Amino acid sequence: MNIYERLIVDHEKQRDLLARIAKTEGESKERKSLWKSLYTELEAHALAEEQVFYSVLMEEPDGTEKSRHSVAEHKEMSDIAEELDGMDMSSPGWLNRFHTLEEKVTHHLDEEEEEVFVRAKKLLSDSEAKALAKDFEVRKSAELHDAAA
Repeated sequence: MNIYERLIVDHEKQRDLLARIAKTEGESKERKSLWKSLYTELEAHALAEEQVFYSVLMEEPDGTEKSRHSVAEHKEMSDIAEELDGMDMSSPGWLNRFHTLEEKVTHHLDEEEEEVFVRAKKLLSDSEAKALAKDFEVRKSAELHDAAA
């Protein structure tokens, strides 16, 4: 598995969690559980992706701009997620803010898959892409472990 395939696995998980949360109501156990999963997933994925994937792309002149843009989007999504985490899930404001996050995440994932990966495939060899997938897995596991502690 290469880094692109590995990141898409996470992207599909994130899309699924977003869709499932959007179907929940109020402060239900299901919404709480799904939100905790999404919140942890988004944070761990972003940190590992920045440390493993984007740090390498930033070293390439043709990868710097897209990488910086993606990292800025991570920050924006993280800020919204943190805000949501402190809000009352049963309030209409929570769901409205969640839909903002949903739009930002979906845009980011689509842009990454349609633009960033295309650029990265021109900059990274197949062996580099496979090595990055392994590095990403290790880093993300560490982030998930830290989040659970």
